[in-house]
Amino acid sequence: MKKLNIGLFGFGVVGEGIYKVLEEKPQLNATIKKIVIKDLTKPRNAPSELFSSNADDILEDDDINVVVELISDSDAAHNIIVKAFNKGKHVVSANKKLIAEHHKELLELQDKNDVSFLYEASVCGSVPIIRNLEEYFDNDLLNYVSGIVNGTTNYILTKMANENESYQDALKAAQDNGFAEADPTADVEGFDAASKISIITLHAFGQKINVDDVIRKGITSLQVQDFKYAKEKGYTIKLIAKSKVNPETGEINSTVLPTFVRLNKTIALVNNEYNGVLIGSSLSDEQFLYGKGAGRFPTASAVLSDISALKYDYKYSIRKYDNTQEGKFNQSGKLKAYIGFKDQKDDVSNLFDEIEERFQGKDYSHIVGLIDINKLKQKELIENPNLSLIILE
Repeated sequence: MKKLNIGLFGFGVVGEGIYKVLEEKPQLNATIKKIVIKDLTKPRNAPSELFSSNADDILEDDDINVVVELISDSDAAHNIIVKAFNKGKHVVSANKKLIAEHHKELLELQDKNDVSFLYEASVCGSVPIIRNLEEYFDNDLLNYVSGIVNGTTNYILTKMANENESYQDALKAAQDNGFAEADPTADVEGFDAASKISIITLHAFGQKINVDDVIRKGITSLQVQDFKYAKEKGYTIKLIAKSKVNPETGEINSTVLPTFVRLNKTIALVNNEYNGVLIGSSLSDEQFLYGKGAGRFPTASAVLSDISALKYDYKYSIRKYDNTQEGKFNQSGKLKAYIGFKDQKDDVSNLFDEIEERFQGKDYSHIVGLIDINKLKQKELIENPNLSLIILE
């Protein structure tokens, strides 16, 4: 078991949590040697000699063999990780945007420099989805991976469903309780979840997909009337990230969409800031992973797990990955969808291949039917704030 000398980038709530755990648990045989931050004048709960504002104090130190990257700037993080790899250092990261956008490049650099790149914390906080896909499902034929991978939106949707709150009121509650950023766009518009399902898809199916190829609509358009419909029909509404194999073509559909979920389904019971992921297997049927998806300690838990794994030279094998399949990702098939709208000028019945239900009310209307999955990419639907789009499973 080798000694790990760590260079830490970022000392927010997660970074500080990791520092404290490593100080209190010497049996982990890992020590933080240097911490790089932006503001050296800010008081910190660690000895001042540990801190620097110069990245090279970590990257050029040959005694440091592990870089833990916990900063929000994905461009800066990319530069740090590339330099760390080229210096022969292992990297642990929680930056899902960076990883999703540069996944292939970073994995190739990892192999070229014979180091490890671990990022469990980038996907579902304390929920060990990547490690399970790598270790327990690496030889399994998976049909789908589906679930709630964003705690902010799940908190908001829980408030809207259980307390009849409007989207704006539920968002404010999430911000007041520390579950949503001042600018929540990445979460509520589904970008965060799209990055996560992109990462998951590589480990589940060996398929590298671009974040922009994930069909996505967030939760900002959802109305109280949509939740009323859900209750009448025995549903709740969740933002579901899913990658699923089309049984007819073998192609993978990847989506992040509000979804009606039956109240008797396991995923319907995942509330507030919690995450839950279903893994559908040809061999072992359906497995469910559940836990806190964000926050100081859940994220720190995943980072520490990756640090611990480095003591044994662990790295992701991604056995299912075949770079000859990269061009074969193609969304296909039809989905059953509900579209709600207040104004008849927003009627999008022309998007449906088949209409099964239509309701026109004084203040709110909706249509239910089958839509070709590729029509869900249209800007008139995805970017229209007056349209609620919800998938029925």
